[in-house]
Amino acid sequence: MKVFISSDMEGTAGIVNWWETEMEHPDQYNAFAVQMSKEVAAACQGALDAGADEVVVKDAHDSARNIDFNLLPESVKMLRGWTGDMHSMMSGIQQGMDAVMMTGYHSGVGQPENPLSHTMNTKNTMVKINGEPVSEFVLNAYMAGYYQIPVVFVSGDQGICDKAKELIPEITTVAVKEGIGAAVLSIHPALAVKKIREGVQKALSGDLSQCQVQMPEYFEMEITLREHALAHSRANYPGAVLKDSRTVAFESHDYMEIMRFMHFCL
Repeated sequence: MKVFISSDMEGTAGIVNWWETEMEHPDQYNAFAVQMSKEVAAACQGALDAGADEVVVKDAHDSARNIDFNLLPESVKMLRGWTGDMHSMMSGIQQGMDAVMMTGYHSGVGQPENPLSHTMNTKNTMVKINGEPVSEFVLNAYMAGYYQIPVVFVSGDQGICDKAKELIPEITTVAVKEGIGAAVLSIHPALAVKKIREGVQKALSGDLSQCQVQMPEYFEMEITLREHALAHSRANYPGAVLKDSRTVAFESHDYMEIMRFMHFCL
């Protein structure tokens, strides 16, 4: 069993401020980078406990150089840095995997369940597919669905866990915190680590096929950018249309083409 883990940071236990996620502010970032690493390590160990033969981790936050590799089980492989391909936060999944998991994930742009809610970056105020707002979880779950790989586990804020259940009812989730305005109510970091390890082991011990993502037959992506000038520029993408002064849209049957458009725009 080959398991792929995509790891973000804003959904890590306790994090409430942008500086806590940015290495340029080491006095605040360092402790939370360790907690992110511990949560990833717990997911890796849970996968190994469940019988995984291979675990590949994608550091998928900001610089993609956040996880302390020394804190992970020594049998794990990790992809650090950005490859520049269309898989982005899921780069490595194309090597052939049996299950996908995500740790440290957060609510999408504009959602109140996390003070740091966003989708991909802060250049946009909304990202939609087929008229529905989407998070990075949804974008990456569809990438797994593109390769017909089940998404069996996610940890992060309560909001993203609830949304994940809407998309994949049988997914196992571990909520480590919930947003309240500009604050978060978080469980203890050590308890988060324990719950993630137990949740992953449970997720991989069940019927993985129940967590297969149901892909739409057709995709329309709309990206509303903060700056109208940026939207005007991005509307030059072949096939894109400017729906209003700040919203660029693109349609395709091929999800990889949707990702190509997104990477051009964002």
